[in-house]
Amino acid sequence: MDRRMFLAGSCLAVAVTTVLGAGTRAAYAVMPGGRFAVSHSEDEWRKLLTPEQYHILREEGTEYPGTSALLNEHRQGRFACVGCDQDLFSSDTKFDSGTGWPSFWAPLKNAVGRMRDTSLGMVRDAVYCARCGGHLGHVFDDGPKPTGLRYCMNGLVMKFRPAAA
Repeated sequence: MDRRMFLAGSCLAVAVTTVLGAGTRAAYAVMPGGRFAVSHSEDEWRKLLTPEQYHILREEGTEYPGTSALLNEHRQGRFACVGCDQDLFSSDTKFDSGTGWPSFWAPLKNAVGRMRDTSLGMVRDAVYCARCGGHLGHVFDDGPKPTGLRYCMNGLVMKFRPAAA
């Protein structure tokens, strides 16, 4: 096999992986037994969210590492979805993963869902809001005890609610 054939095959493999991985977004629109409790048209989502939030929540984008204001949020409270206001994570499960994204070792009960994501040539689980289906980030099995999980979330699609004093 010459270099030209190798490069053409590599480009084709990346393109196929990207196209097949992009299909996960449609699966977020419906959960078993019906639609998400909060749903909007794409135009409505665009009006409700900033362009960056829309890209992450609705198009499975990601923010640059180290840019989230929530990285340095250390108060007691909860982290909620900007798309539907559902509480997702407690500050009790937040930890510094060193990855540049807000990380948690467990979500709140029934707050998130997971779906296999094979985009970008990787196999991982995408995490989405169980109430509106918005993409939040990914979960990995290299987190701390007690779960061993690292929910690596995009801070732009979450808001922090401090605990009542």
